[in-house]
Amino acid sequence: MQKISTPLTVIHAQAQQPRDRLGRELHDLRISVMDRCNFRCPYCMPEAKYGKDFAFLPTAERLDFEEIVRLTRLATTLGVRKVRITGGEPLLRPNLAELIGELRRIEAVTDIALTTNGVLLGQHAPALMAAGLSRVTVSLDSLDPAVFSMMNGGRGELDRVLKGIRAAADAGLTNLKINAVVQRGVNDHTLLDLLAYFRGSGIVVRFIEYMDVGNLNHWSLDEVVPSGELRQAIEQRWPLEALPGNYPGEVAQRYRYRDGQGEIGFISSVTAPFCGACTRARLSSDGSLYTCLFAESGVGLKAPLRNGATDQQLLELMRDAWLHRDDRYSEERATPHASHRKIEMYFIGG
Repeated sequence: MQKISTPLTVIHAQAQQPRDRLGRELHDLRISVMDRCNFRCPYCMPEAKYGKDFAFLPTAERLDFEEIVRLTRLATTLGVRKVRITGGEPLLRPNLAELIGELRRIEAVTDIALTTNGVLLGQHAPALMAAGLSRVTVSLDSLDPAVFSMMNGGRGELDRVLKGIRAAADAGLTNLKINAVVQRGVNDHTLLDLLAYFRGSGIVVRFIEYMDVGNLNHWSLDEVVPSGELRQAIEQRWPLEALPGNYPGEVAQRYRYRDGQGEIGFISSVTAPFCGACTRARLSSDGSLYTCLFAESGVGLKAPLRNGATDQQLLELMRDAWLHRDDRYSEERATPHASHRKIEMYFIGG
């Protein structure tokens, strides 16, 4: 790995943990390692836009592992403790376990998670576990084969995803979650079956309200199933009771089955925005730092990184980006201001 130009103990002493303009600290860094994906989910990467001729980033334009580790190490001096590897589909990035291992060596990083569509998880789970991965979240919107296919653009096999989830559990990755985006009239009628499949398994299913990510999914509020409505439907079959959050700023509202068969969660960005407690920054695969999932632009770190910037100079860019952060898009969604053009989700991770 490249030598750190300034001892991190010195940098840490110089850098007080920043708060943004709304008083929020930085604790979580989501790192997109790959802008490509092997799915074409209509709400994220519709086939009509991202077909076979679409020009994704050349390999040389993506941050390499050394650069990602360097920026992550610097981010820990600003307060980052939790890291999530995202995409696109992160398991398309060759040798990803090597990056997990390098991130695990950063003393201040206490948690490393991965979000994946699960198709490639089976073949990589043992190496990821051995490298030090803490948690895995699999995006799985339905167990109905036809709905599954429709929601991923006709890519991938449901059986491979389920085998990947089992392989992850067998490898020792016991902290597994399923994330399902809920879209009215598309997959909402299949969600009880999804819960029934994972009930009692120790795997937590979380439902995400359909959001207006990016600029291409033709989002409409009419397609959102409010978490409260969904929870009432679930409770008619399996009574639930609320659980406290695991940590400040947790995005999911937690519930457990009263019969002891596990836990579920609701991520309600539309009907119950949690902007006020958001502690996340996102690093895109081309080296830009974004302070919101719905951001219009980011702060470019790749050019200074590759042009010889010192750690202190890079740190100041990151710190300044956070100090000037005033994002609260989900709270402003209904206002004219919220109609700005947003970065596409596949580029910075969900």
